Amino acid sequence: MTKLAKYLKPFKMLIIFAVIFLFIQAMAELSLPDYMADIVNKGIQQGGITEATPEAMRKSLMDKIKIFMNEEEKKEVSNNYIFIDESNKNYDDYLEEYPNLAESSIYVLKDIDDEKIEYLNSIIGRALVTVSGIEQIQNNAKGGVIEFNGTEIPADTDIYDIIENLPTNQRQEIDKQMNERIDALGEDMLIQSAVGAVKAEYSALGMDVDKIQTNYILKAGLKMLLVALISAISIVIVGFLASKTAAGLARNLRYDVFTHVERFSIRELDKFSSSSLITRTTNDITQIQNLIVIMIRMVFFAPIMGIGGVIKAIGKSASMSWIIGVAVIALLGLVSILIIVVMPKFKIVQKLIDKLNLVTRENLSGMMVIRAFSNQEFEENRFDKANKKLTNTNLFINRVMALMYPAMMLIMNGVTILIVWVGAHRIADANMQVGDMMAYMQYAMQIIFAFLMMSMMFILIPRASVSANRIVEVLDTELEIKDPENPKEFDNSLKGVVEFKNVSFRYDGAEEDMLKNIDFEALPGETTAIIGSTGSGKTTLLNLIPRFQDVTSGEILVDGVDIRKVSQHDLREKIGYVPQKSILFSGTIESNLKYGDEDAEKEDLIKAAEISQSMEFIKEKEEEFRSPISQGGSNVSGGQKQRLSIARALMKKPEIFLFDDSFSALDFKTDSALRKALNERIENSTIIIVAQRVASIMNAEQIIVLDEGEIVGKGKHRELLRNCKPYREIAESQLSKEELA
Repeated sequence: MTKLAKYLKPFKMLIIFAVIFLFIQAMAELSLPDYMADIVNKGIQQGGITEATPEAMRKSLMDKIKIFMNEEEKKEVSNNYIFIDESNKNYDDYLEEYPNLAESSIYVLKDIDDEKIEYLNSIIGRALVTVSGIEQIQNNAKGGVIEFNGTEIPADTDIYDIIENLPTNQRQEIDKQMNERIDALGEDMLIQSAVGAVKAEYSALGMDVDKIQTNYILKAGLKMLLVALISAISIVIVGFLASKTAAGLARNLRYDVFTHVERFSIRELDKFSSSSLITRTTNDITQIQNLIVIMIRMVFFAPIMGIGGVIKAIGKSASMSWIIGVAVIALLGLVSILIIVVMPKFKIVQKLIDKLNLVTRENLSGMMVIRAFSNQEFEENRFDKANKKLTNTNLFINRVMALMYPAMMLIMNGVTILIVWVGAHRIADANMQVGDMMAYMQYAMQIIFAFLMMSMMFILIPRASVSANRIVEVLDTELEIKDPENPKEFDNSLKGVVEFKNVSFRYDGAEEDMLKNIDFEALPGETTAIIGSTGSGKTTLLNLIPRFQDVTSGEILVDGVDIRKVSQHDLREKIGYVPQKSILFSGTIESNLKYGDEDAEKEDLIKAAEISQSMEFIKEKEEEFRSPISQGGSNVSGGQKQRLSIARALMKKPEIFLFDDSFSALDFKTDSALRKALNERIENSTIIIVAQRVASIMNAEQIIVLDEGEIVGKGKHRELLRNCKPYREIAESQLSKEELA
């Protein structure tokens, strides 16, 4: 997998931008539970009042709360409030804002910073909670008496006057007891406890407390909506960047695999089946592409969410963090089981896809043979067997993976119940707010999802690594046929001279050479024919010239230069090759002929078609050269396909023509006309023909007879009839006595 990391380098800027937007998305999503907690705690429970420091209060309340402050605190509070009565020049403005100002003088908070507000919250909040407690005692009085400081006193007694006149040591003791109880609440709970008194004071001043609550909820809701919008935009941008990166990587990877396979010799192609190479170039690369998309969106996002969620959750309640630990352990256990059970199956799936592709490809390419032998049922069963194996394996994987969702939901719901149960007790003990419990619940879900995403990567990465290894296996395949580091140039004084010097060739793993000590020379303007029984090595010999395979020993010279010392491109530019099995590409007759020369004119097409004896059937078609050719040339006959393949080679106008049994599908009349046209109109090129028919090569300037990989005869037709027994036997099996005479 790491060997393919270099393919990410061109997209590093896209990945960096994706990480930036992932961070923005994570920060936005982590802040949403806080906004929700604020709406519940401050917007709903506290009526939109966020501070224990009132923005205004009556003089009577100020006098009461100062009783529970020391001198320094009294001074601090007095310095931050303005006294307002009828003598104030802005009295009317304040009266409009605080309608009940006419009934009582008030204190209005100055415009101070948040740090000062936070300091005053502690001072005024403690005092307000104390005053609220005393008033609650008075309101709940029974029998006209109340208990205060261990003593029963009349309910209408001015407690504040009593407290103010208590001895210093008793005052300090009362303050100490109250402060201990208030300190146990914590800062957030202190503010929430004091808010009731603040709200009551605002009502007493004639302020619209419902409007305060509505404005707060709307403001917090809009912030929450904006953050959610930022998160959504970030998700879209990250998705786009991830998809662009993955698609680009897959494109480059496919290109490299394809171009590398194009340079494979027959030896390397034999190592991989065609169906396997197709699967590797398509399905396997798609697996990696999907993984890159998920990795960019998860690998960076999950840790940010996980770490951020833990920090936020601990901030809400450190004592409940054990719940998240239990959930994560349960989740990791579930994923570990899945990995152990499913991972071996992932490796099998790709091989089964190879097998299914192989069966499908063989069925499509061999359809006529299958029908001719009435073996449709056998092939259907063969396909069904491969299909069922793949289906059953995928079903097993999907069924096991399907268990993950309900198991994950069980863990999440169990965590939710546990948080509510523990949180309810903490709320009852005034150690936690309802909104904080709800936020903690969301943070727990975010943490679980983060660990789930990271765990999923442990499943997806090994699966994709199987595909990555299969691709690397192709890319790392050492090419047998390579260009030299310092390629030579061809001798321009020679044009098309081919010389075999003591050439031998052996296939990998074979015990003996397929070709042995081959020596001959093919000259321009002449036809060299190669004939022999089946398996004698004719095609193998021809394949050595364009370096589809390299000689085991000896050397092949083209224009006086060893073909291993020139570039493959320069060598093949000199060669026009017509394979034994004619291959046409989907397109038109024109596009197939122009495969030999894309810049060819119409006159060149006509000339090549005339020499190859293709013009007759081309003219019969309505669109002539623009007539469509289906994949593999399945919509033309074998003879037409062979003639078009010859025409394509002629379009290249090479110095050397290689015909590998390229006239086998032609009738004798067409064969004769084609050979005559070749001899008349291709005068300066070297023609090397592999043939089965003696009639096709009777007029060749040189005939080479192969038997079991060795040259057993060399010369012209008449000479070989007299001197070469294997050639004579072949000729006698094909020609009449009159033709042999």
